[in-house]
Amino acid sequence: MYLSRFLSIHALWVTVSSVMQPYPLVWGHYDVCKTQIYTEEGKVWDYMACQPESTDMTKYLKVKLDPPDITCGDPPESFCAMGNPYMCNNECDASTPELAHPPELMFDFEGRHPSTFWQSATWKEYPKPLQVNITLSWSKTIELTDNIVITFESGRPDQMILEKSLDYGRTWQPYQYYATDCLHAFHMDPKSVKDLSQHTVLEIICTEEYSTGYSTNSKIIHFEIKDRFAFFAGPRLRNMASLYGQLDTTKKLRDFFTVTDLRIRLLRPAVGEIFVDELHLARYFYAISDIKVRGRCKCNLHATMCVYDNSKLTCECEHNTTGPDCGKCKKNYQGRPWSPGSYLPIPKGTANTCIPSISSIGTPSKFNRIWPNISSLEVSNPKQANVCDNELLHCQNGGTCHNNVRCVCPDAYTGILCEKLRCEEAGSCGSDSGQGAPPRGSPALLLLTVLLGTASPLVF
Repeated sequence: MYLSRFLSIHALWVTVSSVMQPYPLVWGHYDVCKTQIYTEEGKVWDYMACQPESTDMTKYLKVKLDPPDITCGDPPESFCAMGNPYMCNNECDASTPELAHPPELMFDFEGRHPSTFWQSATWKEYPKPLQVNITLSWSKTIELTDNIVITFESGRPDQMILEKSLDYGRTWQPYQYYATDCLHAFHMDPKSVKDLSQHTVLEIICTEEYSTGYSTNSKIIHFEIKDRFAFFAGPRLRNMASLYGQLDTTKKLRDFFTVTDLRIRLLRPAVGEIFVDELHLARYFYAISDIKVRGRCKCNLHATMCVYDNSKLTCECEHNTTGPDCGKCKKNYQGRPWSPGSYLPIPKGTANTCIPSISSIGTPSKFNRIWPNISSLEVSNPKQANVCDNELLHCQNGGTCHNNVRCVCPDAYTGILCEKLRCEEAGSCGSDSGQGAPPRGSPALLLLTVLLGTASPLVF
């Protein structure tokens, strides 16, 4: 089952019309990893950064409750309706489907009448705290793309913490605190996301915005992903290029929206008043009818698809990468260190494709058989040469491939693959002579040395 389509309509449109339209209509839709484009020089491969589409991630999670026996109904018990807390004739019974409220009802299809929901046992052991941890796990790194929304069937809790993990539940860190009184509950001044800015977007806040009242509108709690995106992309998220640029260059910001697990810590149920009514403890419990988590598999900008198979999410990696998150180069494709793809330059980004290892592709004599006369700008048999249109050798620094034979370089670059600055060749680059060219001793230069038969040694 695929989380994303192999090519969206948008990507197909870009492929077909790439001659006339140099950029996608919508910035930041990294929905294809490579495509053939038509230029004046002919048909060439164009590699780019890519990522799966955003989707409903609750379809792929596992839920765990702590304590495990906190769900109501075993043994059966009565509870009071929140609308009239003194009418306690409702019943929860785990052995009767119509009266059971198991955890999976937090994620079932909404819109049914009556609504379905998970429910905890009542606060019958007061004054012992009624606390529940709800852990959502994917066994996969995911990137959040929309608000986390929790809809309570009961009143929203007086105290709650939303937490995240980046290491599959081994360690946890708070995402946001919720309370009717932040100062009393967590020793924090109350804030809302509107009080934040680009410079404070990573601040962990306590909000009182979602923790009071019993009306219909007071049943929903948000963790505002989009409001944080808006600090970089604008109020209606129209400038996604700016957001992607920030995510690309600021690891802490990228990690902030990345999780392997979420944990909802319910610390105190909705009381609605200062004191707990000890004569009617069946009024107090937790009940959740819906949880929404929208995001995408993290594939390090090396895949457009994420496969769900055997209860496991895995990226379908491109760019010669492999692993659950496309986090390493394939065997024999480690000619340079692995690197994630980049959103920059906008709009297509940089693929950072893994290239073959020197040891896996043979000796110079083998190259001479595959690419004869590679050191000349033109060759007698272009079909044999295929110099600049393959995953091993492709034009760098914005160069374009001419007839699969040679690279046509921008004014500032030269070399067989546009790998060198012209000023470097002329000896006029000054102190910045290395900028923009492959670093001295890199696998790319070693490969060129082997191919071109350069006699001078490379220093590592």
